[in-house]
Amino acid sequence: MGDLRGFLKFKRQEAPHRKVAERIKDFHEVALLPSIPQSYEQASRCMDCGTPFCHWACPLGNFIPEWNDLVFNRLWKKAFELLDATNPLPEVTGRACPAICEYACVLGINDEPVTIRENELAIIERAFASNWIKPHPPKLRTGKKVAVVGSGPAGLACAARLNQMGHDVTVFERDDQIGGIMRYGIPDFKLEKRILDRRINLWEKEGIKFKTSTNAGVDYPVSKLLSEFDALCLATGCRVPRDLKIPGRQLKGIHFAMDYLIRANRGERKEAQGKKVIVIGGGDTGADCIGVAHRQGAASIIQLEILPQPPTTRTTDQPWPTYPKILKTSSSHEEGGKRLWSVTTKKFLGTEKVEKLVCAKVDAQLREIPGTEFELEADLVILALGFLHPEPKGLLEELGLELDAKGNVKTSKDYQTSYKKVFSAGDMRRGPSLLVWAIYEGQQAAKAIDQYLTSSIPASCASNKKT
Repeated sequence: MGDLRGFLKFKRQEAPHRKVAERIKDFHEVALLPSIPQSYEQASRCMDCGTPFCHWACPLGNFIPEWNDLVFNRLWKKAFELLDATNPLPEVTGRACPAICEYACVLGINDEPVTIRENELAIIERAFASNWIKPHPPKLRTGKKVAVVGSGPAGLACAARLNQMGHDVTVFERDDQIGGIMRYGIPDFKLEKRILDRRINLWEKEGIKFKTSTNAGVDYPVSKLLSEFDALCLATGCRVPRDLKIPGRQLKGIHFAMDYLIRANRGERKEAQGKKVIVIGGGDTGADCIGVAHRQGAASIIQLEILPQPPTTRTTDQPWPTYPKILKTSSSHEEGGKRLWSVTTKKFLGTEKVEKLVCAKVDAQLREIPGTEFELEADLVILALGFLHPEPKGLLEELGLELDAKGNVKTSKDYQTSYKKVFSAGDMRRGPSLLVWAIYEGQQAAKAIDQYLTSSIPASCASNKKT
């Protein structure tokens, strides 16, 4: 490493956020890019550890110590080349990944870990600003055609890798724009959609075809997909939400979190205006809903979580380098609102619209504590309780694919489904998971599809296709 004592000279310093009073008036990104000098200092904290556990934690196998060292030595372009070798969407993971690599950073044993995610973002944005990122279509094509259904992180990662391998790739998306959950499920204040468009335009120039407003299996029959393409990769995510089936659920004003976020990303900016908002569910999606409600002018916001409040630091049962369940305060929480822990919701009250929630405290075993019942007023309730499995109707049903016990698409270790030429990747296959895991799954599925396709390509073409 360039500075073996950098971690002793400098403390962790995260990139600044826009001021709360300013940012809640718009949907522009909250986080600012770190300054160039700050990037040099923070990269120098990477400590030349014997075994870099950040590699172990990151599914993509990013060359983290290597590109940190290159940044410290002002070799930005080489740092970009290493980053680009493993991650097709660093501008997204640099903004929206939970940075599981940082929790495995060796420096984190007795100090604050390296700002890996922000360093990654600094590299990719420097690359775009320097015009180092240009379309590179494959020099040779294999003649094989692949349909990727779903344009979320798994689908796009799969499509990008297959296109690099020389296959002709068409991505089908039922929404009107490409991006899946990255476009419609992540608010603009975390990921502005111009960032997605910038990458998608590059991929189009590299030869990937995108078909929007096309529901594969409905608008585009399964028989046509199977006859026109040599292989299919299904990556439509895990979109069936977990519901809260309690009395009063039928009342108006109660919405699933993803539906609420989709409306906001499509331009609805006043849904929570002047309303008493309650978000049920304490995860990242719930936090995103809080941030949206702030910007829509909510009168008040309360987030309910049935689990107890997590500790602020690691406990003995969550040792380094595991990803710990600790209290996380997002930028949305910094903007206001209240969080209540160990609370269960028993019923919704109201005539036609929801007016109140009947709640109670629970113990560590999630059992209701007698005598703790209370009520909360609400005009808008958002259910952020996670997801169950992919939508079974449509494509899965038409293909007759085998599902696992949880309702996810069952595959072999090579991502192949029960239908020989059909593969699956991402949340659709593994269940609800992280953005970075979806990207990994998409790339691994691409490798498996390539092996499947090249087994029938003449040796001369197969040997030259990746040139």
